[in-house]
Formats: sequence, C-alpha cells, structure tokens
Amino acid sequence: MLIRAETGTHRAAVHALLVAAFPTVAEAELVDRLRAQAEPFIALVAESETELDGHIVFSPVHLDSDPSLSLLGLAPLAVAPKRQGQGVGAALVQAGLAACREQGAGAVCVLGDPAYYGRFGFKPAHLFGMRCTYPAPEGAFRLLELRAGYLENHRGCLHYHAEFDRL
Repeated sequence: MLIRAETGTHRAAVHALLVAAFPTVAEAELVDRLRAQAEPFIALVAESETELDGHIVFSPVHLDSDPSLSLLGLAPLAVAPKRQGQGVGAALVQAGLAACREQGAGAVCVLGDPAYYGRFGFKPAHLFGMRCTYPAPEGAFRLLELRAGYLENHRGCLHYHAEFDRL
C-alpha cells in the first residue's frame, strides 16, 4: 500500500470510494466542495497496485475566541469496504497527521469514535476547554495538539469549514 497526496487523477476514484464507504453521497459532495474552497486542504490517498483503498481529508477549523490559530479538522476518513479492518485507516491518519505537522498546524480536531481516535493521541476536547458547534456524544469531539501547549490558555467553540453545515 502506498500513501500519497491526492492528485487530480484521483478525483473520480475518490468520489466513488466515498460513495461506497458512506450511506449517502453527502461526504463525496462535501470533499468536492472542500477541494474547491478550503485552504489549506490536505487530502491523502491509500493505493494498492490496482485500486484506491482509502482517503483522508484535513481542512481548516477556527476557534471563535482566536481565529488566528492554525487548526485543522480531520473529516472525512474513508476506507474501501473490502479493506476495512486492515490498517488502511490507521495508516492514513498517521500519514495525515504528519502532513498537518509539515503544513504548520498547531492542532487537529475530529468528531468520531473515541476509542479509535484515542489511540492516535486525540483527547476529549472539553479537557482543552473546547467544544464543537455540532451535537456529539460525550467524548466524541476530540483534539490532538501537534505542538505541545498550543491550545494552552485558549477556550471556546471550534467551527469546521462552512461546507460542513451543508451535510
């Protein structure tokens, strides 16, 4: 499996993968809109010899009390149904977090399974005094500081790119 940055040649396959991995086309359409509008936009693909096995996106998130912070949100993460449970998603998360560090992000947030994302070091956002604009089960909204102490003395509500409101 090879993980690399998404290119224009991947777009149709990424769209098809997202449609296969999620119950509706909403996530595929979200990625298309984010690709056109979000800056920064980090998208990686996991490829085997003949097909696309997974895809991950990181897009800007802003803190209402300090929009100058460099924050990214992880969403969506998709793995081809036949490749789920084989480490593709974990490899994408790890490579994606490395790309976020290289981009200069100070922290990454995610709204997802606490057990899954906890193994990468994501902690409940409330421990940082942060919350999300979207309703979430206890502990599902999580943060990972990519730079130690980056979120110290910051509190407030994190807002994903406006395109997420269309989901």
